[in-house]
Amino acid sequence: MSMPVRILFVCLGNICRSPLAEGVFKDRLHAAGLSNAMDVDSAGTGSWHVGEAPDTRMQATSRARGVEIGHQKARQITCADLERFDHIFVMDKNNLSDVLSLDPDGLHHHKIRLFREFDPEPGDYQVPDPYYGGEDGFERVFDIADRTASMILRRLLEENPALADQAPGDDQAPGDDQAPGDDQASRDTH
Repeated sequence: MSMPVRILFVCLGNICRSPLAEGVFKDRLHAAGLSNAMDVDSAGTGSWHVGEAPDTRMQATSRARGVEIGHQKARQITCADLERFDHIFVMDKNNLSDVLSLDPDGLHHHKIRLFREFDPEPGDYQVPDPYYGGEDGFERVFDIADRTASMILRRLLEENPALADQAPGDDQAPGDDQAPGDDQASRDTH
């Protein structure tokens, strides 16, 4: 088996948007039988919440939708992450600027992208930060993460056909009709 594709999701504090994207993406991988094909993590550009679990409101929203993220712990992105990860997906333009500034020589700029570049409904290409808002903001962010994670996985499989070969013999493309957490095994392992 080849080396896993390494993916990092980044937001401001690593307690709302990026841990959700990590959880939803891992759920998609599990549903596709590709859990071992990719190494997935998340981080924040700031250090305020290092070591903390995701925001309880984000946990509640994701749990209600079948994705468990409560085991994650916030961490801050490092320069070493730019070398380690193959794809870095940031949640908004401020995160993009902060992550690009970690790479002043531009050696890794090609792998740093806005998460919503892959969203079929990209709006302004920003994942809104739900931290200071109400419950509906967390639901909206889940919807964005859900559809965007599916499209990122689809794109990665198109670009890396060998990854698809690692999945069990299912001809269905990931994300075609399965929502995160649709199967009991997914809920039990996340």
